[in-house]
Amino acid sequence: MKPFLAVLLALLATDAAAQSYPSRPITIIAPTTAGGPPDTIARLLSEPMRAVLGQPIVVENVTGAGSTLGVGRVARSAPDGYTLSIGHLNSHVFSSLTYPVSYDVVNDFQPISLITVAPMALFGRIGLPGSGAKELVAWLKANPDKASFGTVGVGGPARVWATDFQSNVGTRFQFVPYRGAFAIVQDIVGGQIDLGYAEGSNILTHLKGGKLKAYAIAASTRWAAAPEVPTIEEAGIAGLQMPFWHGIWAPKGTPPDIVAKLNAAVTHALADPTVRARLAQMGQEIYPREQQTQQALAAHHQAEVEKWGAVIKATGVKAE
Repeated sequence: MKPFLAVLLALLATDAAAQSYPSRPITIIAPTTAGGPPDTIARLLSEPMRAVLGQPIVVENVTGAGSTLGVGRVARSAPDGYTLSIGHLNSHVFSSLTYPVSYDVVNDFQPISLITVAPMALFGRIGLPGSGAKELVAWLKANPDKASFGTVGVGGPARVWATDFQSNVGTRFQFVPYRGAFAIVQDIVGGQIDLGYAEGSNILTHLKGGKLKAYAIAASTRWAAAPEVPTIEEAGIAGLQMPFWHGIWAPKGTPPDIVAKLNAAVTHALADPTVRARLAQMGQEIYPREQQTQQALAAHHQAEVEKWGAVIKATGVKAE
């Protein structure tokens, strides 16, 4: 009877904790630098989520090792709903496949919800030769090793895409690793490096202000936020399409009642008119309500790990 009683008491304690949740502030770990999309999206969601949950939402930036430091911290956190992970294609797919990590990015996390998606964009400094993608490609082919190309980490989506692009074009870049896309954009605007490839919302303000060039987006249709930018196919570039999505997770083992409360708070926040308008200004598309579920994020995440795992293996990209 004693083992049975111990299990029963543990279940009762878990149920009590779930019913009183939350009783203190909740932290969302953004695994990238301040000002980047995960950080901005988390801060936009925080106030509407607080209104539902009744506790403050604190956003903390934990950067390094291609986002794996921040993601790993959540994986090691108590599964009590007080430490969450906001992440994306890089942090929760590419980095786990290219860096040596101590967690299983699929099985060590409890999905909460898909959030947003935006296209990746190839962009460069204003002073680069040529006005469009075809001129850029011609210049790159004629000047191998001359262009510098900023990437987040050394094994993320930008590095994989650019490695594939180099092979298709027949040129070479000087890769420059950064902790976050925000810094890459700043250095391209400032003329310190030549090219970058990042989620479109990172560049939208500077693109509209004429401070950088966008050569193409890695999508099948044009981007509503910047319809003047051609798709990768329209630009005549043989490259990978790469939708850049965001989601929110909790550590594995988080009680179902707590996960349900968190999902309800996230979906409430995504329905808020102010949040929706701000995300649209950033160029972020919100997933339809029926995809803002634990199940949808779980299925999408698994499919993306399998898809890009094969691509990464083919390109041979690995973090050193």
